[in-house]
Amino acid sequence: MIAALSTRPALRAAVIGAYILLVEWTRAMASTIPGAAVPAILLGGGALAVSVVGWPAPKLGLGTSRLGLRILGGFALAAVLLLPAAVRAGEAPIIPASLALVAVIISVAQELAFRGVLYAALDEAGGAPLAIVGSTVAWTAAHALSHPPAFLWAVAAAGLLLALWRWACRDLVAPIIGHVLADLAL
Repeated sequence: MIAALSTRPALRAAVIGAYILLVEWTRAMASTIPGAAVPAILLGGGALAVSVVGWPAPKLGLGTSRLGLRILGGFALAAVLLLPAAVRAGEAPIIPASLALVAVIISVAQELAFRGVLYAALDEAGGAPLAIVGSTVAWTAAHALSHPPAFLWAVAAAGLLLALWRWACRDLVAPIIGHVLADLAL
C-alpha cells in the first residue's frame, strides 16, 4: 500500500484528504461530549500535524526566505478574514483567554494539513487548480459538522482565500498567521 501511495499521486491525495476529513469530523463529534472539547481539539490538532511527517518544508510552503513579507502577509490575510466579523461586531463571539493556546494549536494544525500537505498532494496529482479547489472543498466539508450551514459559505470563502495565497505566493506562513489571528479574534 505504501508503495502504491508513493507512485500514485492521485491515490495519495485521496488518502490524505480522507484522513484529514476523518480527523476533523471525529474531532467535531467528540467536541460535543461534555468536558471533551479541549482534549478533542488538542488530540485532533496532533493527528492533523502528523500528516506533515515526511513532507519537505519547501513543498509545504514553509521557509524563512522573505520572512518579514510572509508575516506581513499573514496580518493582511487576518484583516481580510476578520472583515465579516467587524461588520457584525456586536454578535461576534470572543474566544476566552483560557482557550487561546488551544485555538493556536488547531489553527496551525489545520493549515499544515489543508494548505500544506493536502494542497501539496493535490498539486502533485493535478496541478494548482485541483489543489486550490480540492483543498477548499475539503476545508469546507471538514467544517460541516462544527458550523451552522449558513456559515459554510464564509468558511469556503476563507478557505479559498488562503488556498489562493498558498498558490500565488507559494507560502504557508502567511495563511498560518492569518488563520491563528482570525481564530483568536473570533
